[in-house]
Amino acid sequence: MDLSGKVAVVTGSGRGLGLAYARSLAASGAAVVVNDVDANAATAAVEQITADGGRAVAEVVPVGSTEAADALVSRAVDSWGRLDAIVTNAGVLRDKVLWKMSDDDFDTVVQVHLRGTFTCVRAAVERMREQGEGGRVIVAGSPAGQRGNFGQTNYAAAKAGIAAMVRTWALELARAGITANAVIPVAATAMTKTIAAFAPHVEALELEGTAFPDSLRKGEGFGTPEDAAGLVAFLASDASAGITGQCIGVGGDKLALWSHPQEVAVAYTDGGWSADAVAAAWPNVFARSEQTYGIPAPQL
Repeated sequence: MDLSGKVAVVTGSGRGLGLAYARSLAASGAAVVVNDVDANAATAAVEQITADGGRAVAEVVPVGSTEAADALVSRAVDSWGRLDAIVTNAGVLRDKVLWKMSDDDFDTVVQVHLRGTFTCVRAAVERMREQGEGGRVIVAGSPAGQRGNFGQTNYAAAKAGIAAMVRTWALELARAGITANAVIPVAATAMTKTIAAFAPHVEALELEGTAFPDSLRKGEGFGTPEDAAGLVAFLASDASAGITGQCIGVGGDKLALWSHPQEVAVAYTDGGWSADAVAAAWPNVFARSEQTYGIPAPQL
């Protein structure tokens, strides 16, 4: 995959998935703006990329505000004169069940994930439209945003909103030749290593370099951050020009295309639906089509 001459911004790329994305983009020839709130992590990421022969600079700023988004775009343009791709990966977690989740828990997650995606993409798109040569918007979704997840009201809502924004942006940006897609990764990161079923495997990988078994890589579609990075490089490339508005899952040995919400059962009644009419129709027409919810528990 040749990304020579292209410039990308990757938010939250000091470590984990974001670092894997940045390294993959740079290895394919793109110049990369590494972003993180941790200056040491951002600097180390830049050093790692440049040591491998890539081009990278750091912009240390907390994602969320318009000012932060503008700074990231300016860093790309000031360094290399253009911007071709934005990858919004920055995120935080504040997991609690609904009745224990504070306003701050909710607002912090929404600020970084949902608002941060919005502000960064808006700033990037403004530059891409000025250039008039198209571009790539690649945002981070989550299985939690597709199906919901216990204790993640804030995170699931933000990720569901991101998927909806991608579908909207695909419509709005098509004329400018800018694609918009969401990556739905499942990988061993600080966020997922707390899951009991995955923890011993992640620990074995970190301490001993033990590869994940097929029950994880294929059965659960769970792998390393590097396993998800090729998809991002592809979506940043000219080869993906015809793909937009999609939510694409990746993890381990698995690549998957998520469906969009759609009607699965429909009925009509003359004069509209009273409460009694709904009650009468539900068991026979709708009950068999009720949808599952929540991320399925790992089957290991």
